Amino acid sequence: MKETYTVEDLQYLMSQLRNPDGGCPWDLKQTFATIVPSTIEEAYEVAEAIEKEDFEHLHEELGDLLFQVIFYAQLGREQGHFDFSRIVDTLVRKLVRRHPHVFPSGQLYSDGPDEASLGAIDEQQVKANWEAIKAEERQGKGEKGTLDGVAVGLPALTRAAKLQKRAAQVGFDWPEIGGVLAKVEEELRELREAIDSGDRAHAREELGDLLFSCVNLARHLKEDPEVALRQCNRKFEQRFGAVEAALKARDQQPSDVSLEELDRLWEASKG
Repeated sequence: MKETYTVEDLQYLMSQLRNPDGGCPWDLKQTFATIVPSTIEEAYEVAEAIEKEDFEHLHEELGDLLFQVIFYAQLGREQGHFDFSRIVDTLVRKLVRRHPHVFPSGQLYSDGPDEASLGAIDEQQVKANWEAIKAEERQGKGEKGTLDGVAVGLPALTRAAKLQKRAAQVGFDWPEIGGVLAKVEEELRELREAIDSGDRAHAREELGDLLFSCVNLARHLKEDPEVALRQCNRKFEQRFGAVEAALKARDQQPSDVSLEELDRLWEASKG
């Protein structure tokens, strides 16, 4: 047995799993579409490990995510679309193109960046250059609208933030956070009115507007709304778990006590 396996070994393993003669029946049944849910799940497990600073297991979660790429590469090779080497080649070329301050010659292996140009560029300029180059790439793909190419399959909060960021790049944005806060308050008032009217469809629309405004607020605070909500979810789980533990010590369930008692235990869990 080898002491350390490589990416090449992983590619060979994948080819054997997909080998019609003796491969794995489950892997042989899979398609691009069927493994998408697993890809999304693995990406979130990587994010969770990082948020928990669980570095002992992060390498394992990253391996699971890498396996998704290897799986897609195998499917692409079998169907004649692309292979792993093309995935890597496309990625490297794109990253070299998007970092002209590091690779001024447009080549990965060259004499390196010009020291004077490195000292003259800051993070904001790097971001501006990155977005300008991405915009050129989108035009090359036939994406002409400002919002074209923002993946529909993204989580709604993440997609909302990306749509707003794109719009902001062409000047469609609040100049200061006060305007964003006022918009959140306006949308909340409109949601209250829709709820009072009893119009469920209108209330749903206004709820969406409120959520969209909250995402905009997160963007102006330079926070990722998806990360913020995941942190809130984790906090809720911890506090509700503390409430259940307190009740279990009394041989009770949440349904056994009043809402007032649950609220008291909830407040105690914050301590």
